Amino acid sequence: MSAAKLTSLATSTLSLLLERQRLQASHPTLHLQTISTNLHKIRDGVIVLRTTSDDEAAESLRAHYERLRGMFGEEAAEKAGLHTIPPPMPPSPPPLAERVPSPETTYEPYTDDPPPDPDENGILMQQRQMMDAQDAHLDHLSSSIGRQHHISLQIGDELEVHTGLLDALDTELDSTDARMSSARRRLERVAQGAKRNGSTVTIGLLILILLILIVVFKT
Repeated sequence: MSAAKLTSLATSTLSLLLERQRLQASHPTLHLQTISTNLHKIRDGVIVLRTTSDDEAAESLRAHYERLRGMFGEEAAEKAGLHTIPPPMPPSPPPLAERVPSPETTYEPYTDDPPPDPDENGILMQQRQMMDAQDAHLDHLSSSIGRQHHISLQIGDELEVHTGLLDALDTELDSTDARMSSARRRLERVAQGAKRNGSTVTIGLLILILLILIVVFKT
């Protein structure tokens, strides 16, 4: 049986075990035979998988089998002949190769200078790369600051233009307000004159009408 089928069988067995645990008080033999048969199939399948060198799948299924066996109960598992599957033996270490002494031993001349550090060049290279990266970052930052400064200057110019437009609009509003105030004063003077001369105009109109009536009746 393949590893996929064994995994599916283990999943269905887990569902049966959970249902059996939930209803064990009222149905103590619920799914007992089915669970035992499934566990036997899983155990045999794990042993077969070990012979096919599929150690990873076999070990995963072995751990799953042991958990299911624990849920089934130690006593019930022993009665059903469901024994544990021992874990795989660790591979033996390879034999150590015999050291063959070199036929000749070479000696370097003695010097007071310390031996060069083999990692010194690598450290210098890393430091140079870090400095280059910092320089590139600083160049990018400087370019960004320059763009921000240019944008700020453009915004300042636009604000100056808008300020000039607002000043011109304020001047026009002041001029319009002055003209409206002058027209209002003229209207007030006309209204006051009409009030003062209203009775005189009325008397004149009445006299004119009276004269017209006299002329009409005499003719």
